[in-house]
Amino acid sequence: MTNGITPPPRGGFPLDLGDEGLTERIARDLAAVEEMLKDRLNDGEDFITEKVNHLAFAGGKRFRPIITLLCSEFGPHPEAINVIRGAVLTEMVHLATLYHDDVMDEAERRRGVESANARWDNSVAILAGDILLAQSARLMSEIDTHTVKHFADTFQTLVTGQMRETEGLRGADPVDHYLKVIEEKTGVLIALAAYLGALHSGADEETVARCQRLGAAIGMVFQIVDDIIDIFSDPEQSGKTPGTDLREGVFTLPVLYALEEDSPAGEELRGMLTGPLESDAEVARALELIGQTDGRERSLTTVRGYLDAVETELAGLPASPAKDALLRLSRYTVSRVG
Repeated sequence: MTNGITPPPRGGFPLDLGDEGLTERIARDLAAVEEMLKDRLNDGEDFITEKVNHLAFAGGKRFRPIITLLCSEFGPHPEAINVIRGAVLTEMVHLATLYHDDVMDEAERRRGVESANARWDNSVAILAGDILLAQSARLMSEIDTHTVKHFADTFQTLVTGQMRETEGLRGADPVDHYLKVIEEKTGVLIALAAYLGALHSGADEETVARCQRLGAAIGMVFQIVDDIIDIFSDPEQSGKTPGTDLREGVFTLPVLYALEEDSPAGEELRGMLTGPLESDAEVARALELIGQTDGRERSLTTVRGYLDAVETELAGLPASPAKDALLRLSRYTVSRVG
């Protein structure tokens, strides 16, 4: 156990939330989320459901539904049916983005299995993502029009982030560009999860807004930590191959900070990183050079700034086991990089 929270295993209920009653309640609600997700994803022709189920049950942590359920604890009706629907909605939209992202990134693996585009082809992967969005729209229609409107705004922001990433810097500062992209691609969907949980449990307007900001900050922490792990992790501990982003020509925050450094390592990196790295030797050398810079520590400083934002929003929420669990969850996320 780290920082009072058990690291999430693949499959099953992923967290000990530090309070027995809260853990039991969230486990029960997450089981309801899982059941509804299965029902929705198995609605349709077999040749469709096979594809949309491919990633859905391949070991995801259900991080976004858990955020929805935890934020629902700040309202008087935390186990309302629309809270469960909201949690399912966030996971289905997240899954849809994974199918589409894998096509754009030409990814071969996702969640420990073949990506849909590798197993079938790009057209099948895109259509599977589209089916998930259709199911999401049907689910929203069972909640209310406000949720439809809020989702539309969220999805426009998410697509804007993907387009911003695809279009490149366009004169922007590389670090500012990176932070804006992950705010729009990752932060916005976790913000949606937190918002829907608080809203549909009947929380007051200020609490709903605070949860939305809280979710956005958690999303930034979550993504930057993942990007640090991609560069600096031990493969045996993380299960990831270091430098995956470098191989794809994607420069994340630790790399961008390293490239800014006025040092021999920074200078050599600037000569190397003009595009994707093709050989294992190149990747190994780039990782070695990044390790000689302050890219990791500067990235962690940025993470701590977003963690401060999480703690600021939590400070305005009433004392509760859910508040404590959100803080521990955020701190655990940071602790993954040591």
